[in-house]
Amino acid sequence: MSRVFVVGAGMGGLAVAARLAVKGHTVTVFEQGPTYGGKVGRFERDGFVFDTGPSLLTLPAVYRDLFLKTGDSLEASVDLQPVEPGFSYRWADGTNAVLPGVDSARAARTLGEALGGDAEHDWRDLMTRAARVWQLTREPVLEQPIESKRQLLKLASNISDVRAVAPMTTLRQLGKKTIEDPRLRMLLDRYATYTGSDPRRAPAALCTIPYVEQTFGAWHVGGGMSTLADALYERCLERKVDFEFNCEVRGITRAHRSVNGVVLFDSRRLDADIVVSDVDAGHLYGDLILDTRAAKQRKSLAKFTRSMAGFVIMLALKGQTPGLTSHNVLFPEYYYAEFNSVFAGEPAQDPAIYLSRPDDPSMHPDDDHEALFVLVNAPRHGLGKHEFDWRAPGVAEKYAGHILNLLADRGIDVRKRLLWREIRTPADLERDTHSIGGSIYGSASHGKGASFLRPANRSPVPGLFLVGGSAHPGGGLPLVGISAEIVANLIGRA
Repeated sequence: MSRVFVVGAGMGGLAVAARLAVKGHTVTVFEQGPTYGGKVGRFERDGFVFDTGPSLLTLPAVYRDLFLKTGDSLEASVDLQPVEPGFSYRWADGTNAVLPGVDSARAARTLGEALGGDAEHDWRDLMTRAARVWQLTREPVLEQPIESKRQLLKLASNISDVRAVAPMTTLRQLGKKTIEDPRLRMLLDRYATYTGSDPRRAPAALCTIPYVEQTFGAWHVGGGMSTLADALYERCLERKVDFEFNCEVRGITRAHRSVNGVVLFDSRRLDADIVVSDVDAGHLYGDLILDTRAAKQRKSLAKFTRSMAGFVIMLALKGQTPGLTSHNVLFPEYYYAEFNSVFAGEPAQDPAIYLSRPDDPSMHPDDDHEALFVLVNAPRHGLGKHEFDWRAPGVAEKYAGHILNLLADRGIDVRKRLLWREIRTPADLERDTHSIGGSIYGSASHGKGASFLRPANRSPVPGLFLVGGSAHPGGGLPLVGISAEIVANLIGRA
């Protein structure tokens, strides 16, 4: 029986802890904060409930597999609800398209009706290509540990497959080649932000994100996404996983060639056979383990662009906003000015605005109130190059006011109905989760093969493994869940 320490109680840490416990390992999770869930957070006040991180679940099969292999089914553990309609998109010229929660063919028809021209045909063709890319990459790439570029090269033996994945093509270039309407290209570009990336530098393979969304559906968890974290935490307790909260790991110790435990904030040294890190890979390799074999990882991470962060406003409102669905995106006129600003370290003055208003009575006091979650892409926090000091006096409040004014300019004026607002900046996310600068996804997917070359799940230091959004295969609830399965399989049974 191996003694396993998991550093961090985010969704990746919880998932790998549950999987390892059923394999016979003795598992302890150390979490520097007071609770579990990581970026899957929750804020409650006066009967208003907000998801402070992900607000929907895609590819639920990942979590169905996790729950079935560790106990009762996912549906027996949470109230999983299909979201219908899925997303509402509004462009600066007044065009609006409300897409279904599932079915790419219906989505294509809806886009054709809203945008006209060749929009329906172009989107159908794009999703056909995305389906092939998904089939080519899901099992051999996303669901397997990737530990070298050579491993990826072995998958490139079929030239037609390589052309479909188009590793040398950016998402933006793919849009220009396949889509005529600039508004529809803007919609495709948006999916780069799902990995905190700039579509002009992100790989074309990210076209699989809308395919997954429209093929497997968008799902809401009753009570908010944090109830999924609650259910996973309970599953860990059922499997006898131990937790220590408010307990920061200050270092990972080694003996001979392998890890042999951790050092805690109170100077305690605890022995373990295996350590799994669910913290940002940059924090792991930069602060927690300074082994010479990790130097290459530090050097590699230094070459990557950190992903975008997010600026959040939670609005408690009197009354209901007409015309909103559960998930809404309001595009600006000049989308690329946003990416120019954010990656240069400046808050965008005219960003795309995401609005979440779940159709869930348990998340607002009554039918005459609504909880509106507002998110815009933001530069990461810091004082260095391409960073922005979100802790500077008055900055967050001023920018929140600016975003509310922009909402009013785009036809959604909530200022007179506002009861209160709560702001979360990239600096807050960095403080709460050790995500460097508040970068939501660790490294951005920029450059050749970047989507497939995140830090490996097996570190170069024997006995040390990585799980979570900053490691392979990437960020977002589905990929984080996959990373936990990969790590549990690498470690094996006790």
